[in-house]
Amino acid sequence: MKEVIYETLKNLHFTEYEAKAYLTLLEESPLTGYAVAKNSGVPRSRIYEVLDSLALRGDILVSPGSTPQYTPVPAKELIKNRRREAEENFELAEKSLAEFERSANDRENIWNITGSSEILDKVKECICSAKKRILLEVWGEEYEALEHELRQAAKKGVDIIIISYGEITSDFAHVYHHYMGDEITEEYGGRWIVISSDDTEVVAGIVSLGKDSRAAWTRHVGLVMPITEFIIHDLYLMEIMEKHRGLLEESFGDNLIHLRHKFSMHPDFKKHYIK
Repeated sequence: MKEVIYETLKNLHFTEYEAKAYLTLLEESPLTGYAVAKNSGVPRSRIYEVLDSLALRGDILVSPGSTPQYTPVPAKELIKNRRREAEENFELAEKSLAEFERSANDRENIWNITGSSEILDKVKECICSAKKRILLEVWGEEYEALEHELRQAAKKGVDIIIISYGEITSDFAHVYHHYMGDEITEEYGGRWIVISSDDTEVVAGIVSLGKDSRAAWTRHVGLVMPITEFIIHDLYLMEIMEKHRGLLEESFGDNLIHLRHKFSMHPDFKKHYIK
């Protein structure tokens, strides 16, 4: 009979010695450590290590004194505790595995977002989840909607770097003012937003068309890496223009107009965003 119970207790994560000590205490208690070793067959050299493990786990109780006495938690309470722990572990496993699975899917997918408010809501989520760095290209209109979340992120120690199209004033972020925000709005017929959060997820798209605004959100490394680098290269250009504007405009025209003509998406250099 005892051998069957030993195996049952092992299934509840008892070692062989722990099972023998616990069962001995169920038969008779309280007992000293010496008595538990004698009655259970657990070596005296190991008995206190075994009893300490049982007590730490809450399977037995210890009465302090010059010679400690040990008594078991009743069998029904032991089973109740184990059942509760198992249910908690299953719930945790279910939640964590689901989150991992969802995260794994997110890393492979590109999600479409429609509507300016929906896009901004997703950007806010990226801001709130950031732990290290946020890179953001934004116009003043959208910045106002995001300022609270950005400020809270900064308070958590997140480094926030903004390329602003138009005037943006911030006492918590590094702000680079793009030298031709109005011209870009005219040329492209709308305002875009691009954010990279911790270099692991991005949102990018047109945000000034109301319900017809379109953006993409992804953790796919094939897009996160180049979009993040796109923002970084804009930062390079901001630094270079600040220090060498005269020389660059001498070669490429005011606000680098010749380069923009050369590489524009549209031959006539003017457009309205096609929905």
